Amino acid sequence: MNLSSRTIASLIALLVAGALTTFAWIAPTLPFRQAVLATGITVAACFLLVYLSFEALIFREINNIYAGLENIKRKEFRRMSNKFLFRPEPLKRMRDEILEMAERKQQEIDELKRLQVLRREFLADVSHELKTPIFAAQGFLHTVLDGDMDDEFLRQKFLNKAATSLDTLDALVQDLVTISQLEKGVVRMRRQSFDLVALVEEIFEQVESKATQRSVTLELFPPALQAQALLVLADRNRIRQVLINLIDNAIKYGKDGGHVTVSLIESSKTVRVAVRDDGAGIPKQHQNRIFERFYRIDKSRSRDSGGSGLGLAISKHIIEAHKSVIRVRSEVGVGTTLEFKLPKPRGPRTAAEVSAPEA
Repeated sequence: MNLSSRTIASLIALLVAGALTTFAWIAPTLPFRQAVLATGITVAACFLLVYLSFEALIFREINNIYAGLENIKRKEFRRMSNKFLFRPEPLKRMRDEILEMAERKQQEIDELKRLQVLRREFLADVSHELKTPIFAAQGFLHTVLDGDMDDEFLRQKFLNKAATSLDTLDALVQDLVTISQLEKGVVRMRRQSFDLVALVEEIFEQVESKATQRSVTLELFPPALQAQALLVLADRNRIRQVLINLIDNAIKYGKDGGHVTVSLIESSKTVRVAVRDDGAGIPKQHQNRIFERFYRIDKSRSRDSGGSGLGLAISKHIIEAHKSVIRVRSEVGVGTTLEFKLPKPRGPRTAAEVSAPEA
């Protein structure tokens, strides 16, 4: 039978009143000892009835509050329903639980606000990055189509510039698609055993012209590695993409006439890859954000000088897909080091057994 709180309170009040009336009626007719005993029994009965009123009224209402909280957040309050009856300090426990839930909700709100800000920044950045090559190509093509130039050389030059802008746009879109696929887990890493030293030397040859323009020296450390193979187990094409991004950034942001060093430190099970430059360094407030899409430390840099800001974001996802983490160590005025680890093959293999690169 489910009685209301008012009915229960009325019944308990009647019982207490009946006990006290009975005591007042009988006590004057009893001897002293029996009167003392009757007094004790009456006080105990009244105390028990009052305690039961607290249990039935206050504690039951507390459990109702917990039941409401459970409906709001069933998973978080699953343990609370109907478990706090007869427990000490139920009001304090309820207050602590409510404060804890409020704190969690505030954290969720703060996180949602942060993500909202990042979403707005991303939309603004991606629209800017897309419209820059689009407007450039549009301007060149309309100039040619309007027939304002009779010089065949100038017309061809404008068409080449339009094609370059469209190629830039295509590369940007491909990078966005790659990031989306990596985040969704669509891209699978095709792990194979390959020589990491040979890969680094291949990349050095590819970026040598950029390094020469800034008089930057490319170095492999330790130098003895140039005469031997160092095998790792990873997706060669993806690791190549990561190293190109890191080395290209090191050349771009390092100082003129400086050094870019790629260190390959071997341990029993892994190889630590570190790309270091001696440039201006990255302030601490930016170090946690350099792997975000389109994030630039210097907002004034143009796309040509600063890149789209997608290279490090792609590199981060590729390294995480290899069950590793890419870390940054930087000091202003000294330089920056980006490093990650790759596993070594389990079985012993020679350089001649290394799998050929994927097409």
